Amino acid sequence: MKKKTAREIFASYLIIALGTVVYAAGFQFFLYPNSIIVGGLSGIAMIINLLTDLPVGALTVALNIPLFVVAWRYFGKHFIVGSLVGVLLSSLFIDLFALLKFSPTDDMLLACIIGGAVKGIGLGLVYYAGATTGGADIIAKFLRRKFPYINFGTIVLLMDCIIIILFAAIFNKVEGAMYAVLAMIAVSKMIDLVLYGIDNSNVCYIISEKSDELIEYITGTLHRGVTILEGEGAYSHKSKQVLLCVIKRPQISAIRKIIRTVDENAFFIVTDAKNVFGRGFGDISEQN
Repeated sequence: MKKKTAREIFASYLIIALGTVVYAAGFQFFLYPNSIIVGGLSGIAMIINLLTDLPVGALTVALNIPLFVVAWRYFGKHFIVGSLVGVLLSSLFIDLFALLKFSPTDDMLLACIIGGAVKGIGLGLVYYAGATTGGADIIAKFLRRKFPYINFGTIVLLMDCIIIILFAAIFNKVEGAMYAVLAMIAVSKMIDLVLYGIDNSNVCYIISEKSDELIEYITGTLHRGVTILEGEGAYSHKSKQVLLCVIKRPQISAIRKIIRTVDENAFFIVTDAKNVFGRGFGDISEQN
């Protein structure tokens, strides 16, 4: 693996710092003032804060210390150092922003959607730089070692749900827990947006007796590449060519017209593509 240059390392830590500022703003300006619980150790810190009035940032750091001590042995140096920076900076900015005593809205719905989106952007930037804000992510990494068949995101989601249920039980705020679920959805969507962008690509599979004509139209008219896959009908056992083509979403209508013109009996499948890298699409050299 290519070793990072000093400039790339500096850039990654700059992104982590920016992400923690945005993350702390979403938490302290929108979610916390409206008592909308968040997941992870920040959520546990928030519960303790509401019971004891101790600062959320300092509590988050204290809860993360034993995790980092254990995690240092198992995970890479960059991940641990980057995550440590993420935890310290996010905790610092949360406590600094708390001094401002500022909240732009007391509308719970607006607060959970905007706050969740802002927090998600911040987390997405931190993840993009190859770090985390500690807490649940580190616990999830440990649990993945023991239960590798469970998706990482599922583990984090389950832990967040436990914290939200705990919050609702302790403070009898069922409605607040419901809003927290909306905030979690907003966080998740914005993390995906930061990490993967708005990818509007589709994968097309075409099975036709007139493959050559279709290839000529697709490559000549849409200027998209086509890959020929060799297939076989399960019932007839006849050899068939399957055309694989990646297109932009606005081109779906055009390719349907081409297929209808060339071969009305063609079999046409369109699926969403989560990420597409290569010529004419995303840059494969970008790391998320």
